[in-house]
Amino acid sequence: MERTTSNMTYKAWRHEPEVGPIMHCSQTIFEDATPELVRDFFWDDDFRLKWDPMLVCFKILDEFPLNGTTIIHWIKKFPFFCSDREYIFGRRIWESGKAYYCVTKGIPYPSLPKKEKPRRVELYFSSWRIRPVQSPKKDGQQPMACEVTLFHYEDMGIPKDVAKVGVRHGMWGAVKKLQSGFRAYQLMRKSENILSRSAIMARVTTKTCIAGSDGSLDQGPFSTEQASTEDDNSRAVQHGFDWKWVVVGGAVAAACVLNTGIVGKALLLGVARRQAKK
Repeated sequence: MERTTSNMTYKAWRHEPEVGPIMHCSQTIFEDATPELVRDFFWDDDFRLKWDPMLVCFKILDEFPLNGTTIIHWIKKFPFFCSDREYIFGRRIWESGKAYYCVTKGIPYPSLPKKEKPRRVELYFSSWRIRPVQSPKKDGQQPMACEVTLFHYEDMGIPKDVAKVGVRHGMWGAVKKLQSGFRAYQLMRKSENILSRSAIMARVTTKTCIAGSDGSLDQGPFSTEQASTEDDNSRAVQHGFDWKWVVVGGAVAAACVLNTGIVGKALLLGVARRQAKK
C-alpha cells in the first residue's frame, strides 16, 4: 500500500510467516514535524482518546521514572471483524543521536487476571523508529520532516484471512485519523504547555548508540538497497523492504524492554539471524 496527502507520505508492507501472526511494517513521513513532537504524540494516551475511536479506555498500571518504562492497560473496540480486545503492555524509549526507538510489548500482569470478555491479546509487539529526514516533497530545501518506521504484530485470536480483510478495508482510514490526530496535537501543543503524564514519561529515554543514528538529516526514507548485505533474492527481502533488518532490530529491542537480566549481544544477534532465515 502506498498513499500520499499534502503533508504526509505513507507506505506499508505485510509479511506472512508460516508460524505466528502476520507482521506489518509501515513507513510514514510527516511534513513540518519534529521527532520529539511525534514521539510525544504516539505516547500520549490522554490525547489518543480524542482522535482514536478504537481506544475505549486506558490506565497506567505502573511506571518507572528512572528509565521511562510504563505498564499500560488498554481496551480497544474494533469496527467489524472482531469483538473488543484487552491489552497489557510495557513500553520504553531509547534515544540515539536524533532518533528515537520506541518499543511496546505485551507482558503478563498477575495482579489483573484475565476475564472471559474482553479477550486479552497476550502476543503483542510494536516498535517505532522516529527520526528527522529531508522532505521528499520539497527538494533542495531544509524543512522539518519526520520519518516513522513501524514494525508490528499481534495475535488477536482470529483467522489470518479475517485479519487481512480487516486491515485491507480499515488501514487507510486509520492512518488518516492518525494524521488528523497528529495535526490537532500540533495545534494543541502550540497553545498549551501542560503535558499529560504519558507525554512526560515519553521524555524519559535511555541513551544508547546505534549505527546510523549520528543525528544528521538523512537524504530520504530508509533504503533497503544500502542497508541490506544479502542477495537481492533472499527470502529476507520482500516487497522492497529488508525484513532481516526489522527482525534483528526487533529482537534486540524486545530483549531489552523490561528485561531484568543481562543478555549477551552475540546471543541476541544469533537468535535474530535464525529467526530471519525462517
